[in-house]
Amino acid sequence: MVDINVKEYEVFDAENKILGRFSSVVAKRLLSGSNVAVINAEKAVISGNKKFILAKYKTRLNLMEKENPEHSPYWPRRSDMLVKRVIRGMLPYSRPRGKTAYRKLRVFLGVPPAFKDAKSVRMDSKDPNKLYVNYVTIAELSRLLGYGHKV
Repeated sequence: MVDINVKEYEVFDAENKILGRFSSVVAKRLLSGSNVAVINAEKAVISGNKKFILAKYKTRLNLMEKENPEHSPYWPRRSDMLVKRVIRGMLPYSRPRGKTAYRKLRVFLGVPPAFKDAKSVRMDSKDPNKLYVNYVTIAELSRLLGYGHKV
């Protein structure tokens, strides 16, 4: 693994954060030029009915271009890569500014040893247990999409 200088990164903890709101804040920081590290990616949540969320992501996984299936969009099943892809969707990725910002993003499962003592940026977020609707964690969604490893 590449040696990471922790002092260069703003650390965001995704535990019990709603993925969409969390990702938009991270994307904004990336566009402002900061290096961002996201820890505990598998503990982020998506609010809504579990059945509908699963159906939406399964549809995305099965999208295929008829002429050449290799040109189809790719959606990962692994938790950290799924969070990274959601953040990428909030960046102007097809432009040089967005690609540069995306390269400054690191997403981790759990807390890596390098970031163990790093202080995370405080973000106000609603507790998922107090939502009026149900929710599903990224780890659970990843498992339901077919990622076989324990996250």
